[in-house]
Amino acid sequence: MTKHLLSLLFICSTLTLSGQQHWQQHVDYTMDVEMDVETFQYSGTQELVYTNNSPDTLKQVFYHLYYNAFQPNSTMAVRLKNGKDKNRRFKIDLDTLVPEDQGRLVVKNLKQNGVPLAPIFSETILQVPLHQALPPGGKTVLTLDFNGQVPTLIRRAGKNSKEGVALSMAQWYPKLAEYDYEGWNAAPYIGREFHGVWGNFDVRLTLDKSYTVAASGYLQNPEKIGHGYVEKAKPRARKGKLTWHFIAPKVHDFTWAADPEYIHDTYPGPDGVTLHFFYKNNPEILENWKRLQPITAEFMRFFNTTIGPYPYKKYSVVQGGDGGMEYAMLTLITGGRSFRSLAGVTAHELAHSWFQHVLATNEMKHEWMDEGFTSYISTLAMDAILEENRAFPLEGSYRGYFTLANSGFEQPQASNANRYEYNLAYERAAYSKGAVFLAQLGYVIGMENLAETLKAYYDEFKFTHPFPNDFRRVAERVSGLQLQWYLTEWTQTTNTIDYGIKKLEEKDNKTIVHLERIGRMPMPLDVLVVRKDGTQQLYYIPFTLMRGQKKNPYGLPWTVLKDWTWSQPNYTLSLDIPKAEIETIVVDPTMFMADINRDNNYYNADAAATKEN
Repeated sequence: MTKHLLSLLFICSTLTLSGQQHWQQHVDYTMDVEMDVETFQYSGTQELVYTNNSPDTLKQVFYHLYYNAFQPNSTMAVRLKNGKDKNRRFKIDLDTLVPEDQGRLVVKNLKQNGVPLAPIFSETILQVPLHQALPPGGKTVLTLDFNGQVPTLIRRAGKNSKEGVALSMAQWYPKLAEYDYEGWNAAPYIGREFHGVWGNFDVRLTLDKSYTVAASGYLQNPEKIGHGYVEKAKPRARKGKLTWHFIAPKVHDFTWAADPEYIHDTYPGPDGVTLHFFYKNNPEILENWKRLQPITAEFMRFFNTTIGPYPYKKYSVVQGGDGGMEYAMLTLITGGRSFRSLAGVTAHELAHSWFQHVLATNEMKHEWMDEGFTSYISTLAMDAILEENRAFPLEGSYRGYFTLANSGFEQPQASNANRYEYNLAYERAAYSKGAVFLAQLGYVIGMENLAETLKAYYDEFKFTHPFPNDFRRVAERVSGLQLQWYLTEWTQTTNTIDYGIKKLEEKDNKTIVHLERIGRMPMPLDVLVVRKDGTQQLYYIPFTLMRGQKKNPYGLPWTVLKDWTWSQPNYTLSLDIPKAEIETIVVDPTMFMADINRDNNYYNADAAATKEN
């Protein structure tokens, strides 16, 4: 057998049924870091054992140096100035930062297996030609020294937040870029999304002993920390330092926060998980943070049931950052909120643990699969756990999508997160349109099939960085329907859905309903007919490319009609009902189909008679 054929067979063996390659690179970090809480500067050492599980020989690697974005004239600073609308997530003009408030991350003494390397510095990206190429299946050890400066609190990370949290340390260390079947993911940081390599983190953090630290992973030396890890922080002299030792297994990030006034509570979560809560000793927020703790346990139980088991034994909710942002085994959130807002942001960021930290789709390319799926499931969790019982819990997501679709500046959802011209277009595409993708898929294949799809997707693709096509193939397997058209239309175009009831005619004691497709995106249709005597009947019009139909989800009489082909703009529905007996006709009574103009989805006999007169 030739060498070329052997290589081809190896590559083919890594393919999943979806046609994508899901081999995963692996990293083991060991870091020893010291923070000066007076100057907010830090230094550390890093040893990284990198395993190349790809079929490619790697001649170079890349690191992210995120903190270098927080400087005047950085790529991020320029992007913020040149955006076509204001990025509301940034409250500070980076060009106004004085030196002590800027971010910085500098790497020195970078070596491969003890041999010095000559990296190429490019702001937030460090390109590193290797001394020795790394073959498939090979391992190498990369060591370096680094020092950094914590910026003023800007976009998730920094020092001295408006709520008084001293340190929010996210994306703070030299982080190896992900290499996957598409190659290196080493885009410059402009404040948007992340993509990381799974591995094990062994981290020692040394800082003033008056500080309490919350971090990814499990604390290894609580007996040495002692008074630093109790329920209530107590005033202590700022003399001496403590080292906090954490191990975080099988994560793609490591984040921490620290403050001398943190209260630290624990609460039992489901399945042996311990929930940790770190928040400022502020009388105005204490009641809400105590009340949040059992609710968080219920949120985790909801996600375990609707998606799959949370794989770690710890999760921390930490006051810090500038809003809400998910990280490995913890979230940073602002704490001075109403209870519903506090619960809502906690539910959302906790749900990211499944979609971003276990499934971990590449957010730079498919951000809607993380933000949208998270928005969908956390909205349902809020409605269920807080017993709000709203008639249409996802109304906000649909409203956000409709605003985008009618804005004139929508880009395809498959656009790279960094390449949206309008910040609002990115926000609505990722969050609102992403959530509608799932809810509307439930309309297409049935809600029971959608629920089963989510579970199967998580079970099959956890810890694999799945792609949109992977999710589609799972949904097809569960539902028995073809869905390539749906993924293509919704994510790769800006086509919209708009169906209408054009007119009604009566012929031979039957009612002829003339339907029209006005929007470019085709869909199957549920049409509800209500007679004046209150009798209800549903008519289902399949879409040809589905090659099948969903089951009746309504518990009402259900008639399956002939398919409506995508090329035909009109459809005739013949009802064995005299027109005079019809009270109402509704296209999509569930409202899960994202029709951008629902005004033409209704026929009402009284309104029609008034119009005729």
